[in-house]
Amino acid sequence: MSEDGPVTTTTRRRPRLIATDLDGTLLCTGGTVSERTAAALAAAEAAGIQVVFVTGRPPRWMQQVSPHIGGHGVAICSNGGAIVDVRRGELLETFPLAVADTLTVITTLRAELPGTAFAFEHPRGWAREPGYELRMWGDDEEHAVAPAEELLADGRVDGLFKLLAKHPDLDPDEFLARARRVAGHLAEITRSAPVPLLEISSLGVTKASTLASWCREQGIDRSEVLAFGDMPNDLEMLAWAGSSYAVANAHPEVLAAVAQHTVSNEQDGVAAVVEELLLSTPQGSNS
Repeated sequence: MSEDGPVTTTTRRRPRLIATDLDGTLLCTGGTVSERTAAALAAAEAAGIQVVFVTGRPPRWMQQVSPHIGGHGVAICSNGGAIVDVRRGELLETFPLAVADTLTVITTLRAELPGTAFAFEHPRGWAREPGYELRMWGDDEEHAVAPAEELLADGRVDGLFKLLAKHPDLDPDEFLARARRVAGHLAEITRSAPVPLLEISSLGVTKASTLASWCREQGIDRSEVLAFGDMPNDLEMLAWAGSSYAVANAHPEVLAAVAQHTVSNEQDGVAAVVEELLLSTPQGSNS
């Protein structure tokens, strides 16, 4: 489907929860929420549908979208590694990587993919190795810089819930495939950026696993969840949800895996589905 193609849908039941990725899915270029999308999210909340942002972003990058967080104020960040109350700036729960496992992953990836450098997202901020280049907004915040082994040994990244691995020149999909081949049994390895940057979580921790835990606490069945995404780090969530959509600009693997498609993020693909859903499904049809 082209980026200006139609929305394809089989969804007829009104969900109780909408789970959406942010960058490349809900947000426009520059990380903004369009007026149309903001209105659609507000209408969903007003109709009694809980909206949860499920993102690869770390908690420290969530203030930009704080005005659009649902009434609960909660977002699932770092590919499921952290649950955060965005409005209060409080980590509610994290799913950390064990230090021994992290060291093994680092050693394994360095041996297989020379030139790889690492960074760490942890409850107090972030840290990086000297060879990890700064390219993303927010990376100029004050942070520790030291070899990975030193950061892990002296406690500066205790509780880390996301390990980042960056390579200077590999194709992003090749980087992911090779990393999974040698270290996929040690941790969850995925990607969401257009550059060779891997996002690594504790084994079993994904967007889907943390969303499933949140839904259980809310008494919401997976069949009552509608999900949106665009990149490999969304695949588990899109497969878990009762209904899911890929935006038109999604990674080819995501477009192939998800039956329902909507227009691109720049054309408010999430809003297009939510608007149609609210019009076509009467209040109470999710019961």
